[in-house]
Amino acid sequence: MNSKEIICLNFNEIRRRSIKVWIGIPEDKYLWKPDAGAMTCIESIRHIIETQYIYQQIVISQGDVKELITPWQNKPYMSIQEEIAFASPYHEAFMEVISGFSEEELEEIEIVRPKVNQKRKLGDYLLRIAYHEAIHTGQLLSYLRAMDVNRPGIWD
Repeated sequence: MNSKEIICLNFNEIRRRSIKVWIGIPEDKYLWKPDAGAMTCIESIRHIIETQYIYQQIVISQGDVKELITPWQNKPYMSIQEEIAFASPYHEAFMEVISGFSEEELEEIEIVRPKVNQKRKLGDYLLRIAYHEAIHTGQLLSYLRAMDVNRPGIWD
């Protein structure tokens, strides 16, 4: 496997496992959160999927984007299944964008975000995007534990 294939596999595996976790959240727990400052379960899922869209725009523009309106802006929260279904074409579009880069572009393109004092090679930046989803999905697993809800098996 080359770098691009590994990056794409990583994104696909993270999303596959994330969906297992998300579907494991009972409907009566969508609004549960561990403390007043935390996101609810459904807010966390929306954050993950909406942020991937924002990251896609950052990757396309190779840096900060101005005044971005996402497809989720002002959209009421839905069931987890509906959130997943709504996000699916955007995730597929994201995967098309990243799979279109060459090995050389992963190393040569720089993502420059002066607003957050960031400058990263595209390959590095893509791995950090994947890490964002993995971290939040891990948080949701800890939410399930705190709620005393059975956690889905994600280690296959």
